[in-house]
Parts: sequence; C-alpha cells; structure tokens
Amino acid sequence: MRVPLTPSRTSAPHVLMSADAVGGVWPYSLDLAVGLVGRGLTVTVAILGPAPSDARIAAAEAATGARIVVTGLPLDWTAGTPEAVLGAARALAAMAGEIGADLVHLHSPALAQADYPMPVAAVCHSCVATWWDAVGGVWQYSLDLAAGLVGRGLPVTVAILGPAPSDARIAAAEAATSARIVATGLPLDWTAGTPEAVLGAARALAALAGAIGADLVHLHSPALAQADYPVPVAAVCHSCVATWWDAVETGPLPPDLAWRHDLTVRGCRAADALLAPTRAHALATARVCGLAQPPVVVRNGRGLSGLPPRALAPHAFTAGRLWDRAKNAAALDRLAGRLSVPLRAAGAVEGPNGARVETRHLHRLGRLDETRIADELAGRPVFVSLARYEPFGLAVLEAAAAGCALVLSDIPSFRELWDGVAAFVDPDDEGEAAEAVQGLLCDPARREAAGKAAALRAARYGVDAMTEGVLGVLGGLLAGAPARLDGAAA
Repeated sequence: MRVPLTPSRTSAPHVLMSADAVGGVWPYSLDLAVGLVGRGLTVTVAILGPAPSDARIAAAEAATGARIVVTGLPLDWTAGTPEAVLGAARALAAMAGEIGADLVHLHSPALAQADYPMPVAAVCHSCVATWWDAVGGVWQYSLDLAAGLVGRGLPVTVAILGPAPSDARIAAAEAATSARIVATGLPLDWTAGTPEAVLGAARALAALAGAIGADLVHLHSPALAQADYPVPVAAVCHSCVATWWDAVETGPLPPDLAWRHDLTVRGCRAADALLAPTRAHALATARVCGLAQPPVVVRNGRGLSGLPPRALAPHAFTAGRLWDRAKNAAALDRLAGRLSVPLRAAGAVEGPNGARVETRHLHRLGRLDETRIADELAGRPVFVSLARYEPFGLAVLEAAAAGCALVLSDIPSFRELWDGVAAFVDPDDEGEAAEAVQGLLCDPARREAAGKAAALRAARYGVDAMTEGVLGVLGGLLAGAPARLDGAAA
C-alpha cells in the first residue's frame, strides 16, 4: 500500500530517483536533479546497470548537489529474467524506506512493481514495444538475403531473436521472401542480461539447426557462434560494441559492454567464416577482436523502391536511429539551424536503453516505414549523414539508389563506398556541412549530376551482388574450403 504525500512538513521533501548511466537517461536524471535541488528538494540518484567511474560520479554530485549511489542492480532492459527486474524493484523500494524518501521517481515503469512506502512516479522514456519498429537494419538485410537465397533455389528458415514482429508482419515477410520465419523468443545478444543468456541462445539455435535439418547456419552476430552446431557456421559482423565505443566514446569499455565484447571475440574465433559489410569495418573488427585475418567483405545490398523520381524537393533529408550517439544528431540539429530550408529527419529519438536526443531545429518526422521512406526519397532531397560510426549505412544506400545527392561525414566506411560521388565533411563542423548542402540546393544542375553519380554507384550494391557474395562464402564452407577476403563481392 502506498501512502499519500502529506503537504505539511518541516523539512524539504526527499526524492529517490533511479537512473541508467549508459544512455540519455543519465543526463536527463542529472539535469532534473539540478532543477529539484535548486528548488530546495533533497535528491538521491540510484544508478542501475553499469556504474560510471568514481571521478564521473564525484563530478556529477558536485554539479547537481544530489547524492549519487551505485546500486549494482540490473537495468530492466538488460536483465535476464522477469524476477531480476522485480528483485531490482523490491531493492529500490527497500532503499526508499531506508533513506526516508518522500517520493520515488523511476526511469522505467517496470520498476514500479514493489511495495513502495510512498508515492511513485515513473517516466516512459522508451519501451521495447514502441522501439521495435526502429530495429530495422538487420531485419531488412535478413529479408533481402532470404529472398535472394530462395530465388536461387535454397530453402531458408529465418529465426528471429528479441521482440517478435506482429503476426501480420511475419506473414507479410514470409509472403515476400518465401522463407519460413520463426519467432524464437530468445534474447538478442546486445540486450541479454548475462553471458549465459547469450550462450543459451546460441545453444538453442544449434538445436534448432539440427531439428530442421539445416545444412548451413548464417548468424547475425558472432557471439551466437559459441555452441556445438552440427553444420558449418558463418557469422556477419554487422556492428559490435567495441567498434562503436571506439568511434563514439573514450576510455575503457564499461563492464556491461566488456563481457559482450568478450563474447564477440570468442564467437569470431568459433565461427567457420566471418563476413563484414565494408573493408573498413572488417579491419576495425579484426583490430578490436585481435583476429589474424579480417572478415570477408560482402557489401550489403538493397533493391530499388520502384517509385518514379519526382521533381527535386526543396529541402534536405536524413534518416536513422537519432537517439544513437553514433548518428550525431546534435550536429545534424546544429546544421539544420544554419540551413535556409528544412532538414527533415526520419527516425526514433528514444532508444531501448533510455537514450534520448533533444533537438531544436530538425524537422522531425518520427519513425517512418519503408513505404514512407521511399516516398521521401522519391523527391531526391539532399541526403545528409554526419555519423561518427557506420559499418555500412543502408539509409545512405537507399538515398543514393533513389538519386539523392549525398553529403556525408568523412569516415572510412563512407569513403570506401561513396568516394568520388559524395561531398565529404567533418562530422562536427556544421558550417562546412551547411556550405555543402546549400551549395547543392542552390545549383540544381550540380545536384542532379551528383544524384545520378550516386545512383550509378548504388547499383553496385544491389541484392543480387550481396546474395552472390554470401553464396560464395557459404559454398566454400560446404565444400570445406576457407573463405577468402579477395573473393568478396564488391
């Protein structure tokens, strides 16, 4: 039973706030703590999940005037079981009583399921149900590859890990690809709460491969290769926490990411073949994982939307997971403030880890489905990406295939794919980016030419080329031959 807050008091109300120090919830919590303390309230911030360094905590306490406590409790979105989340909720309720809190402010409604002795407010920063539509990239890759393999006579079963799409979406995907699609209920490697949860998922996939009589297994993550598979295994290095961290953050990996990286390293060594979408990402993966040979490079591919091009739209456009710091939405927002036309931005501003980005100048469109993205691109707006990290960049490929002129951050993967057909800028120099975008907008002939050049380059990265590249690797495994980098599709 929760007791109502009584307005008559002789001391300042004490608020217990839970926080996640991994993503956007952390700055939100600190900013709110400053505001509450400044209004005379006492604030204790309880950190769940990976803890910041002692120096970072001390700096946060000095800046906010709040007390910050590392609880060691699991985050709700990485906990391995429902009981782990409920146990964290009970621990927070006990802590609230011990410190004499008058109110509890939770960063996740899931943590409200306990007998708190005072009122509880919970913030809906994000949730898996609203987040699901933003997962996107690997799902689309898998469907395109499945269609390509089925079209070449191979039966394909796609095993979904993590949150399952709706029955209608699965049925539509099966109709489009002619593949069998199975929702396994197994955890994703990057949201699993423990190493054992990932290894358990790997064992379950190995059992599934045996049960359905598979001849080959194609994994979306090397971490899942650590099981006794009865057939050869190829794993795709779409992305990993270590290469992301290396591009976006500084210092050592926090503990919650370090064990995931360790699983990736061991999985890379367990797989019979490794693939990566660019040579830049293959080399980065080999470096952070200590591999003797980089993964085989097989470019991602996308087909044309089928929509005819329209007259050049008088604006710029970007698309991606805006909440992900690697996408550099803050720089995009500053760029938007310098442009004479709107910079339309498709994508979620909140992620599954509570990360959130605030913008002032972007014309935010929210999450758009494939049809609406294609409609945006049919107007051939100037497409902008100022990403700091992008192993490939399907959004860029889709824009290029539609005939959009490209303004891209000067990072190795983009240079590899689009050198000679895009304008490259410093990802943190919005002035340089604004000059590049405005220059294209003000010169329609140059913009048309740049869009045509991008479309010609994009034609190299189609679904057929991707499928043939993957088949080359898989065929080598079936024949007992090692996959080689110089056999990659490009």
